Amino acid sequence: MSQFRRVTDQVSVSPQITLADVDEAARQGFRLIINNRPDGEEPGQPPSSQFEAAAAAAGLAYVHIPVTGGPTRQQVEAQRQVMAEADGPVLAFCRSGTRSIVTWSLGEALSGAQDRDALVKLGREAGYDLSGVLPS
Repeated sequence: MSQFRRVTDQVSVSPQITLADVDEAARQGFRLIINNRPDGEEPGQPPSSQFEAAAAAAGLAYVHIPVTGGPTRQQVEAQRQVMAEADGPVLAFCRSGTRSIVTWSLGEALSGAQDRDALVKLGREAGYDLSGVLPS
């Protein structure tokens, strides 16, 4: 099972999850899964369509916002919007969880929802260093 890393009460991130992890995410109360990993990034990686089907079977919403390198402003805004519309806690994943937390934190910073210091602290507590990616 993948490690779901709590960032806030409403947001968790994870390294690559398995299809079985989707059911675990539902059991833990997540309502939306966001896949920030492009299809075919690594051999043997399940495609987005399989995660979408597993999420639907588990009663979860699912969104695929593939990020290569750093997220674009459009990806940041798209992720922020779907998270704002989610009817409960969100689990976002990519290969290591870094793209997911960076995309989320940039949305928080750019919208003014949270300040840089608070986001860096939340990232550190979840095991990620956001100090070099967030605007000053």
